[in-house]
Amino acid sequence: MKFPNKNAKKERVIVYVDGFNLYFGMVEAGFGYCKWLDLNELTRNLLRPHQQLIGIKYFTSRVSNNPQKQKRQTTYIEALESTGIEVIYGQYQSNCIRCNRCGNRWNTFNEKMTDVNIATYLLVDAYKDGYDTAMLISGDSDLVPPMKAVHQNFPHKRVFVAFPPKRKNVSVSSIAKGHLIIGRKKLVDSQFPDEVQKADGFTLKKPSRWS
Repeated sequence: MKFPNKNAKKERVIVYVDGFNLYFGMVEAGFGYCKWLDLNELTRNLLRPHQQLIGIKYFTSRVSNNPQKQKRQTTYIEALESTGIEVIYGQYQSNCIRCNRCGNRWNTFNEKMTDVNIATYLLVDAYKDGYDTAMLISGDSDLVPPMKAVHQNFPHKRVFVAFPPKRKNVSVSSIAKGHLIIGRKKLVDSQFPDEVQKADGFTLKKPSRWS
């Protein structure tokens, strides 16, 4: 009878979270009540016993066109940072749209640079031998080239994809070395408590609109 080797080296995992892709995937799926998501807990619910979490990197952009959304986002980011998650920022860019028919103009806002930032960290961390497996939480097909680059240049490493709800992408899954879809139960089971205390004693409260 064989017994598991308790001294076996665990597979090192770094998690890369595409914040907007995850957020809008949950909203589109009708899981908006899961926005107060504890990513450390979610990761623990996704990892296998032979894996070891090295770190979580959360990629987002600061909302700049709505004070109430800004406040909720800041509260959430501070809750994530209180658990040791590294937050990497892109840009929230305003674009002016003009209607050729009526001449009216209006501004739209788009998140920029997240895919470039994720690609950069995926490759740099692979080069530094920071992980054995990169777990990517995103369904963005723009991340296919860096995934290919990791697999081609670091054949002993792999990029595993955990798709947010409503974000499964065939081009991404075909390149990934393993994938799953994050289901409702995993999200529900991975929520922060209503109040999160920071290291300085300040208490962060779950935004009322997220209940």
